[in-house]
Amino acid sequence: MSLLRDLFGHLGRTVTAYAGDRTLMLAAVSAAANVIVADGEVAGDEFETALEGLRADPVLVKGYDARMLETELYDGIARARTRLGRAENLRHVAALAGRPERQRENVFLIAADVADHDGISGIEASALGEIAAALAVDGSALLAASPVRRTAG
Repeated sequence: MSLLRDLFGHLGRTVTAYAGDRTLMLAAVSAAANVIVADGEVAGDEFETALEGLRADPVLVKGYDARMLETELYDGIARARTRLGRAENLRHVAALAGRPERQRENVFLIAADVADHDGISGIEASALGEIAAALAVDGSALLAASPVRRTAG
């Protein structure tokens, strides 16, 4: 019976990945958007880093093309410009709280990459703290375990 349940669970996750996991996508773009807007300006580098992170997620890349992710990220940024919108974005992030740890960690790491262009500022660290709490992950441990590796250039 357990084997059958595992098989159906795997099949369900695969179908969700190809059909588009909207909850995961909204959580990821909302987390990235809150960090992008945290310092009061929308930097092109942060936007591109967010898109790269979204496209690197194996579930998101199967269900959403680059144009769809870009459109959703613009919407998330528009929401993040107000307190109400940032709260809504955090609700999208918190919707993943019951999901597998790897999905929650991936969403946090996408947001962390966005924050860490020239080091994580205090306000970006605060936004990451809210995101980590909403995802029920240890943000400090994830940051320590995944240091930024920049190429000289």
